[in-house]
Amino acid sequence: MEASGARARIHAPGETIDGYTLVERAHQGGMAELWRVAQGLRAVPLMMKIPLLGDDPTAIVGFEVEQMILPMLRGPHVPRWVASGGFETQPYLVMELLQGESLRARLEQLPLAVDEVARLGARIAEALHDLHRQQVIHHDIKPSNIMFRPDGRAVLIDFGLARHDRLPDLLAEQFRLPMGTGPYIAPEQVLQHRGDPRSDLFALGVILYYLATGTRPFGAPTTVRGLRRRLQDQVVPPLALRPDLPTWLQEVILHCLEVDPERRYATAAQLAFDLSHPESVELTERAVARKAQSAWTRWRRAAHSLGDKPVTRSINQQLGRAPIVMAAVDLAQEWEALGEALRDAAAHIMNAAPQARLACVTVLRTARIAVENKIDADGVHRHVQRLVQLQHWARPLGLPGARLTFHVLEASDPAAAILAYAHSNQVSHIVIGSRGASTMRRYLGSVSTQVVAESRCSVTVVKVPSAETADAAAGTHDDAGLA
Repeated sequence: MEASGARARIHAPGETIDGYTLVERAHQGGMAELWRVAQGLRAVPLMMKIPLLGDDPTAIVGFEVEQMILPMLRGPHVPRWVASGGFETQPYLVMELLQGESLRARLEQLPLAVDEVARLGARIAEALHDLHRQQVIHHDIKPSNIMFRPDGRAVLIDFGLARHDRLPDLLAEQFRLPMGTGPYIAPEQVLQHRGDPRSDLFALGVILYYLATGTRPFGAPTTVRGLRRRLQDQVVPPLALRPDLPTWLQEVILHCLEVDPERRYATAAQLAFDLSHPESVELTERAVARKAQSAWTRWRRAAHSLGDKPVTRSINQQLGRAPIVMAAVDLAQEWEALGEALRDAAAHIMNAAPQARLACVTVLRTARIAVENKIDADGVHRHVQRLVQLQHWARPLGLPGARLTFHVLEASDPAAAILAYAHSNQVSHIVIGSRGASTMRRYLGSVSTQVVAESRCSVTVVKVPSAETADAAAGTHDDAGLA
């Protein structure tokens, strides 16, 4: 689109644009200005983005893209859209003024502590998962485009290179060059493939590498030829630069940086899960590598990457192939039939989603006030015993370690613990057992009922015919074996 009405110029404090008064310039880049603005008596602080309409057509098209996408986004991980103006007079975007710190500010402190790298990475991955669920790929994930709210939640900004699955891809339609930022662009973006959400995971892998080692894995290339080197070059393993780095974190980083998207994490939710649960990361040969691959291996990688056509899936299809499923498991022996039925239901879901991960969870009930002895009368540690029982329950599933994790939660309220776990780990589907009706549960409610009522994701409730009869007779057992 041509900006016939708008002119390229720098603005000054005190100017008014559609009722918004420019108060202070917060930033001026090569493609846009950012202004703190005020609107009448409105107390909410606002930010206005004004594109610089020079000779670069990508600035105009990128601003059009952001004008289309930002108003469609919701949630805490994106800036709240307020208003926008067209190119007839003065194009602009007004959004909330974010209170918090940019990730870019942390670059002066590199390398960061391992716990901090994992914490920041998990927060960014959670934000990416939320964005992908809204059918948007960011395509320009880098430190300056990531902020953190005061409560620690990551916010993604600048959607000028983004792609929405249900909107025209203006950048792909009008340009034939790779779109992205040199150090962070994914290999498939170099080849102008813009339909894979795992491109954002590659960029996050670059960020994790940078935060952990203080070095960008691919430098800062400025030419297409320089960008294409990542199609064949294996990065120097982080352990070669930081020998004290845990092997699990190297595994995670190199998993993100695979050239082939099919070899990366399937979703940002799975990446966030591993960063939050390092004990569950399955180690491969990537975890202990200290040298880059040979020239022959790099050549084969290049030939493979250049010869293959990208797998074509929508964002929703990709996310649907790789959900995080949670099985809330009843470990009470008198309810063995319910445990078997729950396992069958979990197996059915996992078979339907070949890249799904199953988090097996049970809750060890604790007293609300009293301090309980973690060792039972036979000298067995209760937590360890539950973990072993959980692993025994899952063994018939035959799932590889990369698709299976085990978690014993200790809580006085089993339903609240299950719901909190599901929310904090981006669980897409909960499978939970129900022991049927009883007089006590009719008055007090059941764990499964509360989970169904309050869950933010899909819930499958499993029952067996004999459970209801047995429960009515027993009358006093707690629901779901989570006590």
